[in-house]
Amino acid sequence: MSRLLVKPSGTHGKIVHITPQSAGWDYVGFDLHRLHPGETVAEQTAGREVCLVFVSGKGSAQAGDTDFGSLGERMSPFEGTPSAIYLPANTPWLVTAETELELAVCSAPDESGSLAPRLIAPADLSRETRGQGTNTRYVTNILSEDQPAQSLLVVEVITPGGHTSSYPPHKHDQDNLPHESRLEETYYHRLNPAQGFAFQRVYTDDRSLDEAMAIEDGVTTLVPRGYHPCAACHGYDLYYLNVMAGPKRTWKFHNAVEHEWLLA
Repeated sequence: MSRLLVKPSGTHGKIVHITPQSAGWDYVGFDLHRLHPGETVAEQTAGREVCLVFVSGKGSAQAGDTDFGSLGERMSPFEGTPSAIYLPANTPWLVTAETELELAVCSAPDESGSLAPRLIAPADLSRETRGQGTNTRYVTNILSEDQPAQSLLVVEVITPGGHTSSYPPHKHDQDNLPHESRLEETYYHRLNPAQGFAFQRVYTDDRSLDEAMAIEDGVTTLVPRGYHPCAACHGYDLYYLNVMAGPKRTWKFHNAVEHEWLLA
């Protein structure tokens, strides 16, 4: 199995746990909890900022002195838009599931902890369609660079069956602004129907990194550097939740030169 492919450890509880240490990089952390109704997860953000994303299901949330009440408006990541919460460093938080709940915990370093906890409601999210033809996909910006945060960028994408995504291949592994920013990235993948599969390739120009992976429902892929296109197979839609962070909070990417003609 590719070292860039992280499979869930089970079907219940904290089933994905990715830290900068386990990934071998500096910024991005990603956890995924699956809870039954009435179950609670309570943690502390410590020296990191966190974006809690209600991938599917409903739950009540508290953070610090703030009670966010009941959140979540969809029972599947393939329908509607998510609820999310931004939390600065050193904030205790608690989420209690009201239905079957899939909760993502996206994190990155936060040295200042200067921002306040806040709700990111579905009505506040921007949505866009990217690409054309069989490269069309549908993007929901959860924590984009025009919204306050220290390091985190969070977005979700739905790629219809038979379409490509993160394509033409692009990368963001060089601190070379304004042309390119260095951002680590995780992809949390879901398939609809769940028995489907998709593909993702992570590779560099010199092929010192070149991994092609079969993507099944619930896996997470690591993108430490290089290009990282996805392909959804016919009949199976692909959802992914992206978490990015790096030394500068901006998304500037470089397209693979040999494939830029596809944008013409």
